[in-house]
Order: sequence, then structure tokens, then C-alpha cells
Amino acid sequence: MNEQEMPNDAEVINFIERLEKEARQGGYDLNQNKEFTRGLAKGLLINERRYGYLSCPCRLAVNEREKDLDIICPCYYRDPDLAEYGACYCALYVSRDIARGQKELSPVPERRIPFEKRTKLDLTGADISGSIKLSVPVWRCLVCGYLCGRDTPPELCPICKASKDRFERFL
Repeated sequence: MNEQEMPNDAEVINFIERLEKEARQGGYDLNQNKEFTRGLAKGLLINERRYGYLSCPCRLAVNEREKDLDIICPCYYRDPDLAEYGACYCALYVSRDIARGQKELSPVPERRIPFEKRTKLDLTGADISGSIKLSVPVWRCLVCGYLCGRDTPPELCPICKASKDRFERFL
């Protein structure tokens, strides 16, 4: 990456402020280690310039949005990682206990499945496709689980701000 593509200090600071605001609004905490968080924010901005989207700086992106949808920050794995380990894979988002210093940050194992082996998520485990008749489809945000009934998914998730292409038809 050449010098022109590197985010400057002001861009990184503004991005961190945006991340902090969005995290608070969503009930999340960012890692309190300022230098660590700054490095992740810089990596996210570099990847946005490189790929056109905020690909997780701790994972390898393939530069194909469809194949990288699961690792666009916030990634699909953030909430399960926070629930089980107290932090997301890259540790940008952390639990309140970790943010307050009441619990130690520990490594989070990789949950990502290679693209070739992925299938649509089935949250219910049951085939209900023929048992419910709806007037409009139900769309699910793959980042936060938000559900909405409408003809097309929203442009942005009202909860986590994920883009339209990060929704799947649920019912």
C-alpha cells in the first residue's frame, strides 16, 4: 500500500469516534486499549480503501464482497464471540466485564468456515417453509439477527447498520 492510501491520524481518530458512538448505541463496548483499537481502526480503513468495504483486519479477505460478507465489520461472528468469549475475534468489541477490567481478555478461536464449505444458516433447525403463509417475505440481518417483513430488505439495518446485501430471506 502506498503512502497516499494510508489513512492519516485525523481519519483514524474520526473513525474511532464513529465506532465508539455506534458501539454505545448498540450496547457494545470497544477495546479500552487505545493503541490496540487505533491499530484495528487503521487496518479497517486500509481494507476499506483496498477492497471497498471494512473487512476485518485480522482475517484474510479475498476481495470479493459476496465471499467476504461474513467478515465485514461488524462481522457475523461478533455476537456469538462476545457471548462465549467476551470479545470478538479481533478484540475490537469486548464485553462490559472486559471493558471495565473485571475480566481478562483471552484468545477467541476462529469460527469462519471457508466460503466453499458454507451453507445458508438455518436458525430453527426445522423446515417451516410450507407451514406459514405470509403476505411479504421476512428478511434477517446476518450480523445482528434483526427481522423485518417487507418486499425487500432495508438499505441499512436499523440496529447494526449492516448493508442490504448482508440480509438473507428468512421466511
